[in-house]
Amino acid sequence: MTSDDIFDDVLNLEEDFYQEGYEHGYRDGAEGGRVEGRSVGMKQGYEKFVEAGRLQGRALVWANRIPRLRSLPPAQSQPSKEEVPKSPQTESSSPSTIHTSSHPGENAGNSVDGEDRHNRSRSRRLPDLMPSNNARLEKNVATLYGMVEPGTLSTRNEDEAVNDFDSRLKGAQGKLKVIERVVGEKITMADSDSGLSSSPTTTGGPKNSNIEDIGRIPVPKQE
Repeated sequence: MTSDDIFDDVLNLEEDFYQEGYEHGYRDGAEGGRVEGRSVGMKQGYEKFVEAGRLQGRALVWANRIPRLRSLPPAQSQPSKEEVPKSPQTESSSPSTIHTSSHPGENAGNSVDGEDRHNRSRSRRLPDLMPSNNARLEKNVATLYGMVEPGTLSTRNEDEAVNDFDSRLKGAQGKLKVIERVVGEKITMADSDSGLSSSPTTTGGPKNSNIEDIGRIPVPKQE
């Protein structure tokens, strides 16, 4: 039964304004949520792939600092398919693999020039890891590279693909800590961002340093 009171529209203004504001807020919130969700997703995806690239780069450097892996040709340096998809040496730019060999028919000048370039490349070679003859270290480096190899990382925005990426990245970070503990090197994100990664720090330093450790502060003498 409808009311014939002429003041009903005036007395119910709050309800009408509330409903109108709710509808506008719902539409704006849905649109803003989609935009924010895309932005957050792109930001997190970028950070994850940056971390994967950082881990892959460290694996390549370590692989080129292991004499046995550096001396093997690419065909023999690839591990089995059960371990990792590819070996770090297949895509690395090791100085030992970039050399000029003399072929029959070349003159003596070209052979001497190639030998000089080979000697210069050997002088710029990275220092070997210690211990150098460690089969477990070699396997860990190859496994680390296989976990974050770009060609095997999925970019699909699906639950299964995202969970697989996160699990591989987490496993690679754990493998990185194992390798750092073996070789005695640890580079923080702050060092890598500021370009100070040339001098790796050891993990045996003190964790916390308080002002109380400085000692007693001398009191100035009163004249």
